[in-house]
Amino acid sequence: MALDWRERITVDPAMHHGRPTIRGMRISVQDVLDYLGSGMSIDEVLSDFPDLTPEDIQASIAYAAEQMRKRTATA
Repeated sequence: MALDWRERITVDPAMHHGRPTIRGMRISVQDVLDYLGSGMSIDEVLSDFPDLTPEDIQASIAYAAEQMRKRTATA
């Protein structure tokens, strides 16, 4: 069964200027995607951020994919 990103990704206007964060922590979805995009492995990201879980990273990717689907659907 697919992970529902909504269980892990939160948006709070008072935190990170309303950017989506992981479980209300100060780690944003964009941060995770930037690290992965720069070539870091999932294991490296998890090592650098011990509060993150593999499910948090999967949720970040799923969230980004859904946002892209929404953008291309309205374009």
